[in-house]
Amino acid sequence: MLVNQIAVFLENRKGRLAAMLAALSDAGINVESLHIADTRDFGIVRIITDDNPAAKKALTAAGFTVADTDLVAVEVDDAPGALTATLGLLSKEGVNLEYVYSYSRKGGKALILFKTDEAERAQKLLG
Repeated sequence: MLVNQIAVFLENRKGRLAAMLAALSDAGINVESLHIADTRDFGIVRIITDDNPAAKKALTAAGFTVADTDLVAVEVDDAPGALTATLGLLSKEGVNLEYVYSYSRKGGKALILFKTDEAERAQKLLG
């Protein structure tokens, strides 16, 4: 399954994350997942919301630079070794992963999201 994600580029300065989140909350948009990758000067905030098209519009209107992309979502058992087996299969088949993060945990399962330039192939392998 594919999950749409928004990436927001932020200067690494005080208040920028709060301003980004305020733009979303002012538009009535709920953030369901948030991940930050940062450097000294800037960060990339990866978010999934309850309305990504509206979030993208609100963030752009507030002056933020945004992009969206689809991630592959895979459900794995929430147990030691389950993620290793899943990602190991992709590695064995030569599928490169740009980044990975967890999205949710419930009912003994974890939903893992990952970015790859071979989304269709990865989905078939994990099918």
